[in-house]
Amino acid sequence: MTEDLKNEDIIETEIENQETSDNKDEQLEEDTIINEIDDNLEKIKQLEKQVDEMKDLAQRTQAEFMNYKRRVAKEKQDLTTFANEKIVTELLAVLDNFQRALDSEKENTTGFYQGVDMIKKQLEDVLNKNGLEEIECLNEPFDPNYHHAVMQVEGDEPDKVLEILQKGYKLKEKVIRPAMVKVSK
Repeated sequence: MTEDLKNEDIIETEIENQETSDNKDEQLEEDTIINEIDDNLEKIKQLEKQVDEMKDLAQRTQAEFMNYKRRVAKEKQDLTTFANEKIVTELLAVLDNFQRALDSEKENTTGFYQGVDMIKKQLEDVLNKNGLEEIECLNEPFDPNYHHAVMQVEGDEPDKVLEILQKGYKLKEKVIRPAMVKVSK
């Protein structure tokens, strides 16, 4: 019987050792799981930070692209607007010659006069459709941005445009030829 008791004690000790071992294994498993959870939480935080950075980068890139598109559209519009500037400037001399031809004709009822006047008006219409506008300046204050003073005479009001010697023109708000004017002193 002592031997049975000894065996029982051994078995009990083994069971206790097994339980202790199981408890240690469970504790180790819990610690491992907690460490994995902590690691995963840290990874999640890092990934959330990366997602936020990517969102910010995407938003900034999109804003830069929109600004780029607007800038390119404006440059394209300016290019098409002012691409014709040279030819329009050269056509102004033709328009001036039409006006001189009409001014030199004493009788404005002839068919020739009326034909030349119609051609001049047609040319003006085409140029106006493409953004050309005459600078109105008669009896206006002198402005060096729009006027080129070639004569000064005594007048009632100083710096007032008294006579237009050559018309001035703007192409889409840009002065392409200032008006040559006579100004009062």
